[in-house]
Amino acid sequence: MTEAKIKELVAQMTLEEKAELTSGDGPWKNKAFERLGIPSMWMSDGPHGLRKQENYQEVKDINDSLPAVSLPAECAMAASFDRDLLYRIGAELGKEAQCKKVHLILGPGVNMKRSPLCGRNFEYMSEDPYVAGELGGAYIKGIQSAGVGACVKHYLANSQETRRFTSSSDVDERTLREIYMKAFESIVKDAKPMAVMSSYNKINGTYATANKYFMTDVLRGEWGYEGCVISDWGATHDRAAAVAAGTALTMPGVNETDHEVSNAVKAGILDEKDLDTACEQILKMVFDGVEAHRDDLTVDYDTERAVMREAVEQSAVLLKNKDRILPLQEGSKVAFIGGFARDPRYQGGGSSHVTPIKLTNAYDECGKLAQITYAQGYPEAAKPRLLVGVDLAGDNEQKEAERRSLEPDEKLIAEAVEVAKASDVAVIFAGLPELMESEGEDRKGLDLPPSHNALIEAVSAAQPNTVVVLSNGSPVAMPWIRNVKAVLELYLGGETVGEATANLLFGKVNPSGRLPETFPMKIEDTPCFLSFPGEGDRVPYQEGVYIGYRYYTTKKMPVLFPFGYGLSYTTFVYTDLKADTLDLKEGGNIKVTVNVKNIGKEAGREVVQLYVAPKGGEIKRPVRELRAFDKVYLEPGQEETVSFTLSPSDFAYWDIDKHGFRVAEGEYSILIGRNAFEMVLGEDISCQKEINLL
Repeated sequence: MTEAKIKELVAQMTLEEKAELTSGDGPWKNKAFERLGIPSMWMSDGPHGLRKQENYQEVKDINDSLPAVSLPAECAMAASFDRDLLYRIGAELGKEAQCKKVHLILGPGVNMKRSPLCGRNFEYMSEDPYVAGELGGAYIKGIQSAGVGACVKHYLANSQETRRFTSSSDVDERTLREIYMKAFESIVKDAKPMAVMSSYNKINGTYATANKYFMTDVLRGEWGYEGCVISDWGATHDRAAAVAAGTALTMPGVNETDHEVSNAVKAGILDEKDLDTACEQILKMVFDGVEAHRDDLTVDYDTERAVMREAVEQSAVLLKNKDRILPLQEGSKVAFIGGFARDPRYQGGGSSHVTPIKLTNAYDECGKLAQITYAQGYPEAAKPRLLVGVDLAGDNEQKEAERRSLEPDEKLIAEAVEVAKASDVAVIFAGLPELMESEGEDRKGLDLPPSHNALIEAVSAAQPNTVVVLSNGSPVAMPWIRNVKAVLELYLGGETVGEATANLLFGKVNPSGRLPETFPMKIEDTPCFLSFPGEGDRVPYQEGVYIGYRYYTTKKMPVLFPFGYGLSYTTFVYTDLKADTLDLKEGGNIKVTVNVKNIGKEAGREVVQLYVAPKGGEIKRPVRELRAFDKVYLEPGQEETVSFTLSPSDFAYWDIDKHGFRVAEGEYSILIGRNAFEMVLGEDISCQKEINLL
């Protein structure tokens, strides 16, 4: 469908039909107009797998959806630091969407992890905009390679679930440009997603859906976006204002307010040209999606699941491995303790919840490799009831069941201790139950359930060879960290988590994940502690650009585990850092190379991280910022030269007076780090003359 034909279609529509087109037909489709040949396209939640609800009129539980492959959550995907892997994950998801007649996948989410307490952090990539932009962009390219559209979300500054429908994210210009807009900018310019989803919250007092500056002036005027902006589900408060601002499609369908759009045109409040533009954007998305559909594809679940298993294996982060207790020896006597061993926590709660095709668990898979004994260790967590249109706020019976399920059970702990004593190694499967981490509600703190912490303390006191395997969507406190020998962070691994866990624990795969976020010591250490989640509907982002590792490294504050951190079963060394020029000039790039060698006995993957650090200057800036990364696979003894290209924008900050990015004159360091805190090599370069990137 050409642009000219779309304009012709819009010209044939009545004012009322155009108004109707700007909201959906029910929760998952746009309105079709048979007399004009306008079809409907199907949208589906899908950052972690397809949540398609065909008979949505009959659905009462939002978890009731057609079976689909459950992917690792975005928190896990990002820990891979692997663009190629994210592309392949997206491509497999896109193929499955084609086969199930889904035209637009609602994801990925690339909002910044401002606080580890955000209830939806499992659905976002990172606290760093460069990581989120690179990996989110690769994921979108993969999805769209299959002829299915992707919808990047939630634009903009959507960092909490508390009062998410009414709160205003009050953020200064520089912080928006350097942190919260950066991933969206990168993705819009490079990956060109079919749709952008505007968020629930206000931005500096104006709802995102009605914010013309961000939805049109920046998104289209500055970044050149040509796709469609759709609202988050229920995020539009003023239909006419949304259309005028550039939010073309309000979802889900709200037929009762369609007249507000047509009446606004009649009253001269809304320019009909703006309505025509919205209709053209909607129709372009719809026809692009429908015309790209293929009926000749079938789902190859084995292939898709194999990619997802690899994703878990590459995303798992080895946080501690004292005395090289991992990998475990095949045939050894191992105690598996904790309900997550048999009933894994593998996905987030809320709109990304997927009905899996085939869920595996660590107990069954590892039982093929060793002598496994089992103890439950803690009560089964109560499942949160997520019903459509049902308010559970006053359900005291449900609340009491949830409370009891999180408290220690002394009998279960005692049984676990005895099983641990009788084994060579105890592996405890712990983490955050879904009722502690879900869309719609922020976390109350960093702690694991008391039942999980008490279990770890008791078992590690009785069995010195204790390993903890964590399943959670965001950072947790570890008061027992000194008492256990190893910690393996799985995040939320999707339906293949059982096979992947077996391969990781028994050394068939070498862990290579790195933390895409900081694990703080305690919640009081976090940069936004004093302003999260705000007061009333005002949420001041008073920490500015100092979020995540930018804050901890600049303040030299100790953390539990830093951004970019992760261990391996082998050892990598870095040598010979070189820059092809030490003089940064306008329009010029700097090529950086560094040698990486595997000096251990196991093959493995290393994430090479390059940071840029300003040396002095009048502008207050983070002490260092990640500006490039790559992941390389090396056999024992193998060495590889890794290359990066830095442009002036990698040294720039947002100048609030000139309203643009600028590179200040002065000295800078190019650093290779194992993580945000540990730099191993450096090279100094200079910028002799200010560079404006306006």
